[in-house]
Amino acid sequence: MGNVATSRTYGDGCAIAHGLDLVGERWALLVVRELLLGPKRFTDLKKGLPNASPNVIAERLRELERAGVVKRDKLPPPASARVYALTDWGRELEETVTSLGRWAGRSPSLPRGAPIGADSIMLALKARFDPDAAEGLQASYDLRLGEDRFRIALSGHAIEIARAGAEQPDATIDTDPGTLFAVLWNGRSLADAQRAGDMRIEGDKAAVKRLVRLFPLPEPVGA
Repeated sequence: MGNVATSRTYGDGCAIAHGLDLVGERWALLVVRELLLGPKRFTDLKKGLPNASPNVIAERLRELERAGVVKRDKLPPPASARVYALTDWGRELEETVTSLGRWAGRSPSLPRGAPIGADSIMLALKARFDPDAAEGLQASYDLRLGEDRFRIALSGHAIEIARAGAEQPDATIDTDPGTLFAVLWNGRSLADAQRAGDMRIEGDKAAVKRLVRLFPLPEPVGA
């Protein structure tokens, strides 16, 4: 593509520099993050990026659309809502985004107390998934995080996550992003979260106990 996404450019023939021309503007890669698990309406993008103004999100979407990373789409009936989605080429950024998250997860200055959205947690699951720990586990989960719903499927050494409800899941987990984060990575027990009413589990509880042990935290740099 001849034109870069923004008027600013590094003017460097290196593909790394050109990649930053395309997705290096502030919020651009986070817009991509919000679309990796499936299309979203503008209002849903705004909810996932609460610190970005609507004007900035709209500008990034236009730039990413010009660059061939994002496209406008329409959900099938009965929803028929207008949404933004990644192009096939845009979806190839998943490996880059999850690798960046895996690398930055080892940072000693990671703001661990800051809020984290549903999509961010789902992508962290992909980045931190330990396939050896999942050996022999065949299970599907319907994960409900407020208004957001995700399907998690485990098969042997592979994990699949999508923004959609699971049909006939082995277990249903109904909670919020903060509680899930605490159970996965801040040492809160499933039992405590359930006792407090912050997490409701239906179906195979043993499969859920095993699920939350599959995503170990990376060792911080210098640990």
